[in-house]
Amino acid sequence: MFPLLFGAGLVVLNLVTSARSQKTGPLSGSSDQPLFRGADQHDFAIMIPPGGTECFWQFAHQTGYFYFSYEVQRTVGMSHDRHVAATAHTPQGFLIDTSKNVRGQINFSTQETGFYQLCLKNQQNRFGSVQVYLNFGVFYEGPETDHKESERKQLNDTLDAIEESTRKVQRNIFHMWRYYNFARMRKTADFFLLQSNYNYVNWWSTAQSLVIVLSGILQLYFLKRLFNIPTTTDTKKPRC
Repeated sequence: MFPLLFGAGLVVLNLVTSARSQKTGPLSGSSDQPLFRGADQHDFAIMIPPGGTECFWQFAHQTGYFYFSYEVQRTVGMSHDRHVAATAHTPQGFLIDTSKNVRGQINFSTQETGFYQLCLKNQQNRFGSVQVYLNFGVFYEGPETDHKESERKQLNDTLDAIEESTRKVQRNIFHMWRYYNFARMRKTADFFLLQSNYNYVNWWSTAQSLVIVLSGILQLYFLKRLFNIPTTTDTKKPRC
């Protein structure tokens, strides 16, 4: 029975180890199947372990505008350093920009088509995990095309004006959505900061109250001993 349990434990340990050692990367299928490009906008939160690194890949076409913003919302563990290092690389692996702060942005124009790499490193926080909120993606100023150099149909002046107005409204809505994500980042970070300060004040107030009560009891005890007069008998009398 014990060898069976030991073998099962080794199998589970191998599965957990293999799951932890997996790395995410851009999907590259066979040449017959089209490449999966994913969505153009992403916003989510992720936990980075102490000294860990998390990388993501975002597909972008040429002549696009890439935006990447992040904010450390809270720390978990012994260390409370909220600084992380964010880097952006081209599809060829060249470094574009680096940001080392609690919150930051990396914005650039895409000069080539491919998967751009974004990495977050929690190197300065060796004894604590950090929760980071991410907001990244790519958008294009011009009209969307199928990138197959297909000829565009001729439109009259009225439809051109409607199309231009629609683009402006869509662009403004997109920037409003980005500002909303910035506000949501700050709101969540402020919430965790207030919660941490609230717990700190409660624990510190409790500790100080206990110290005050204990010191009062000790003072009362020593004062009482000063006025403690021993009883005298015929055989036991106080000495001069």
